[in-house]
Amino acid sequence: MAKFTVQPGVVIDGFVLGECVHRGGMATLWSACREDIADPVLMKIPRVSEGEDPAAIVSFEMEQMILPKLTGIHVPRCYAAGDFVRQAYVAIERIPGKTLYPRLEELPLPYEEARVIALKIADALSDLHRQNVIHHDIKPSSILFRPSGEAVLVDFGLSHHNQLPDLLQEEFRVPYGTAPYMAPERLLGVRDDPRSDLFSLGVLLYFFTTGVRPFGESETLAGMRRRLWRDPYPPRQLKKDYPPWLQEVVLRCLEIDPAWRYPTASQLAFELAHPEQIKLTARSERLKRDPLSTVWRRRFNGNPIQPRKPSAVAAQLAASPILAVAVDLTEGPAEMNEALRVTVARILKTSPLARLACLNVLKLGRVTIDRTLDEEGNNKHVSRLVTLKHWASPLKLDESRLTVHVLESVDPAGAILEFAEANHVDHIVIGARQNSLVRSLLGSTSAKVASEASCTVTVVRPARQATPSGTRDTPDDARSMPAI
Repeated sequence: MAKFTVQPGVVIDGFVLGECVHRGGMATLWSACREDIADPVLMKIPRVSEGEDPAAIVSFEMEQMILPKLTGIHVPRCYAAGDFVRQAYVAIERIPGKTLYPRLEELPLPYEEARVIALKIADALSDLHRQNVIHHDIKPSSILFRPSGEAVLVDFGLSHHNQLPDLLQEEFRVPYGTAPYMAPERLLGVRDDPRSDLFSLGVLLYFFTTGVRPFGESETLAGMRRRLWRDPYPPRQLKKDYPPWLQEVVLRCLEIDPAWRYPTASQLAFELAHPEQIKLTARSERLKRDPLSTVWRRRFNGNPIQPRKPSAVAAQLAASPILAVAVDLTEGPAEMNEALRVTVARILKTSPLARLACLNVLKLGRVTIDRTLDEEGNNKHVSRLVTLKHWASPLKLDESRLTVHVLESVDPAGAILEFAEANHVDHIVIGARQNSLVRSLLGSTSAKVASEASCTVTVVRPARQATPSGTRDTPDDARSMPAI
């Protein structure tokens, strides 16, 4: 049991407590400092007095296990943790600024501002899921932003780590979470699906753009269970000027069956980063909820959520990669473009949930003034977008899985690398430049991309032409390598 009286001035494992900055239902937060840590520290201490919810202790144990394993800009740094033998606590980085909670007084927010906020949260979730963690408590008070703009996720007491024991699952049968944001499958005991976080983000985006919670304010379990069969009112019924692309995103996140949502947070972030290329479906135009016949079928004909075989979070992310292919539309020979298409088709065949981004770089002069029109008076940028779509058409991809992008830059390799980093690209396919004086002097774009990318890169060479004797050299179709 705790041997400390928690109050300002108390020293716990070298940390000197300051003021109490927040008293929550499961823990209190204190400012703290330690001589060897220059940055501000926040100490989280669980509530363990008589009458407190036992789940608070289990939740704190989960946070103690998970926080030290997390890294990156989207989570607070964990400095130390104490056990329940002396004094349970976690000491973490204190992020300057406020959470999203005070913004509730300003709702609804402008659509563009809400889009940017949701994009930053989706980026943070993408990073978290890649670390095998599902947050399970995405809500305004669990999200704040660094001065540099990145979203930071806090409060991991309800989280699930794919490689650690799930104490909440093992010890309790009641789903814990914040009712308005809880995904339907959570009510059925499912805690290992990262798409649950996308549902919660959809709730937040709906709320921030309409000022109304999609499922009301009900906190009862019976009220929450209605979302297993009842969809929310489409935002366009509430706001006539609601953008169709935004309703498409929100309603896809709020699908009852996780299989109908975005497969990964990375793909959701990609959509939010490129709203002009979102494939609109019937969701985008809906003005009414599903008819009662559909609701009754969901409610009385069995579980509407399709069963899913247990799988690792990492395995699910690997099945839904973002693939980028760099296509040279000006100097690239037909053989190269065909080799790129064949390689991309092979990769897509193994990943049926993958998204493909077709890239072309419109190279700008370093000192010259670039013309936007070609010799025939056509806009170069638009012409290349059309040509990229034509290049991709033989792949026969659904439009929801395909986007095309013309990047303008003096440095093609740098533009490709920047796009890949900003859009969570998992795999880049690029053609190797043929032997030339330019390549010998400056190096190739593909070599720079392969050496500097933070994802897998496949460098493609076209099949060699037949030799004079009629034989054909064995082609070096593609060389795949992880980035160095």
